[in-house]
Amino acid sequence: MDKETLVLVHGAWHGPSCWDRLVPELEERGWRTSTVDLPSTSGDPHAGMYDDARAVREHLRAIEGPVTVLAHSYGGIPVTEVAETVPNVRRLVYLAAHMLQVGEALVTPLGGPWFPQDAELLPAPESPIEALYHDVPAQWAQAAVARLRPQSARSFIEQQTRASWRSVPSALIVCDDDRSMPELFIKRQLTMAGAVRHLLGSHSPFLSRPGELAGVIDEVTDALAARG
Repeated sequence: MDKETLVLVHGAWHGPSCWDRLVPELEERGWRTSTVDLPSTSGDPHAGMYDDARAVREHLRAIEGPVTVLAHSYGGIPVTEVAETVPNVRRLVYLAAHMLQVGEALVTPLGGPWFPQDAELLPAPESPIEALYHDVPAQWAQAAVARLRPQSARSFIEQQTRASWRSVPSALIVCDDDRSMPELFIKRQLTMAGAVRHLLGSHSPFLSRPGELAGVIDEVTDALAARG
């Protein structure tokens, strides 16, 4: 497959800097990369999933030529909301990411919010290294923790109106020692994706094993391209 633009969409509490170790590996393999900064991690409690989805759509529309989108964790939700509305999006890669059905929010499969009803901004998870970075080199893990930002509660309760993974060829990368993604999400998503690959390690392979992750991204995008 001729390489194209790979748009990277971060997850909750993160920002574009989370991709710093992965981008050089992708560019060595011929990808052009571009990153999105989601409004829901800006500190604005009124910025929700729909605001994130608009930011993703505007970013995608500004890119010329075919695009593959790689979404991590929560980032899969706004990507799912808008990817099918942008004609140059060819493939979706969900990296330890949520693939929701129409009418669902992130909290729906869990039976509802785990946070207070009046919460506006949610702090990063307790023990973030254990939850997100347990196999990341200490220097990078500590830097990643220092960069975590509050996440708007609104982003977790706004519901999908589209499920782009149904119409856009999509792959799922499962992290086999993921201590952040609930197993119930992983199990049901195995049947949603057109291709599934497993990767050793934590929820954050872009920091723990960027070279290996870049190779898996190549593998799954080639597999989707071969299917037409």
